[in-house]
Amino acid sequence: MKPVKLFIVDDHSLFREGLKLLLSNQENILQVYEAGDGESFIRQLRDVRPDIALVDIELPGINGIDATQKALELIPGLKIIALTMYSDESYYLGMIEAGAKGFLLKNSKFQEVIQAVKDVLAGRNYFSQEILQSIISRLHKKNSHQPDNCLTGREKEILINICRGLSNAEIAELLCISKRTVDKHRENLLLKTQSKNTANLVVFAIKNGYFRV
Repeated sequence: MKPVKLFIVDDHSLFREGLKLLLSNQENILQVYEAGDGESFIRQLRDVRPDIALVDIELPGINGIDATQKALELIPGLKIIALTMYSDESYYLGMIEAGAKGFLLKNSKFQEVIQAVKDVLAGRNYFSQEILQSIISRLHKKNSHQPDNCLTGREKEILINICRGLSNAEIAELLCISKRTVDKHRENLLLKTQSKNTANLVVFAIKNGYFRV
């Protein structure tokens, strides 16, 4: 992992400062910035321009969903990991729509935080196991229909490997096809499933029975 600048956005100062202290001691974390609310986060982005941000969903003033949308308008390449105290679907599906790439419960172990940061910076998505289990549980209750058969066999293969966290290059190597072919299949998957991003694809795959944890 190359040296990166990281931003923590959380209104609980003790949690924020503790996480900042731990992350500051990591070899590849160049600088850690912090904000206690969404307004301060957005204001600082104009000067700081971090590589990744850990954003609490429930913030005073501008909430985490709106803060994520505004942050990505300012820095489209910014990677955002949502932080939440709850594994309930209603607390994080909005963050998927806003463009978050990872989801962590605030009671996660520090090593899981590091893994989430590494995965998201590498272009993958990261879901805490508790959050994945919550998605699966709720979607199974709400949906009993069979998977949509509009996907080809190759698209299903690629979708499953996307859910496993593999990059396009890794999928290409695994399936012995070109990365360009995988890129095209991913584009088709986004169109067919009406997904805005990879996180939406993961939810689609779980909802329709293509991927189980």
